Amino acid sequence: MALPEDAGEQLSMRLRRLRYRAWHRGTREMDLLLGPYADARLAGMALGELDRFETLLEEADTDLLKWLMGPEPTPAGADHELLADLLMFRTSK
Repeated sequence: MALPEDAGEQLSMRLRRLRYRAWHRGTREMDLLLGPYADARLAGMALGELDRFETLLEEADTDLLKWLMGPEPTPAGADHELLADLLMFRTSK
């Protein structure tokens, strides 16, 4: 099934919105963790991966920071694969 003509524009808007949300979290620490990741990875993500990233952005900054920085284990329902990719990205710099 072909995508509607405006699907590219909708995707472009979604990418901009996700990038904005990654860079404007409310805490500078989370901005610096999620923003560069979004800059580097969003354009190459499939729609399902974008959905997963968007779901991750719904989490509270305090929880994400604990999971990514290590003081608290990641809960069973969290996206462990995406969080692992974020950690790998953060440590590869």
